[in-house]
Amino acid sequence: MASFFSDHKNHPANVICELCRLFYDNNWVTGTGGGISIRDVDGENPDIVYIAPSGIQKERLHPKEMFVAELPDKILRSPNEDNEKEPLSLDLAANFKYKPLACTPLFLSIYNLRDAGACIHTHSQNAVLATMIWEDKLVFEMNNQEQIKALPKLEMNVATGKIEKVGSLHNHETMVIPIVDNTPLEEDLTETLEATLKKYPGATAVLVRRHGIHVWGENIWKAKIYNEAIDYLLELAIKMHQNGIPLIKD
Repeated sequence: MASFFSDHKNHPANVICELCRLFYDNNWVTGTGGGISIRDVDGENPDIVYIAPSGIQKERLHPKEMFVAELPDKILRSPNEDNEKEPLSLDLAANFKYKPLACTPLFLSIYNLRDAGACIHTHSQNAVLATMIWEDKLVFEMNNQEQIKALPKLEMNVATGKIEKVGSLHNHETMVIPIVDNTPLEEDLTETLEATLKKYPGATAVLVRRHGIHVWGENIWKAKIYNEAIDYLLELAIKMHQNGIPLIKD
């Protein structure tokens, strides 16, 4: 069986572990929540994706605890295959069986519909609180902020049928992030997410009410930048709301 792993620091499995530790410190993936998936865009097969496991403390992840899939939806490798005696994480029971993230179907939909290079799901308190403050909204909108320039401008390429990055948003432009309602099981969000991706081709993130946020990008480092910029803007929006400052400036 082919090896899906490497000691190289930029290998997807290693980067997932690195960023999960960083995101844990940012209070985005605490209590085993949230996760990251990376597509091996620079590898021999760019349809190979690495997916963090479910129910694992994200700051303690090991690279070989990753699931490996091939797009559109085939699981190629489970960490259970290599860890028959006991799991790699010392805090897990000896008979623990690894499962891919509950949001794996959502990640796969994003890869397939947006040709993304990486997906990030966090339980950011800023994301959760924003969806409660604007409980009656189906989209989160904000403009005239410098940090908006960190986000991509996306458009449909009629010739290819793909959503493509054509530049970056300007600070005066309006950032639009759709909001969907949460469901008891994350996989139950799949159809809603897919419909939302088609309805909002310019979006690079989706907020899940009272749950968190999904962010994606052309590679993991761009997805990281977009996630950080959006979280900054959500925190700013909450503070603006507290001070009676409108998010949209004409």
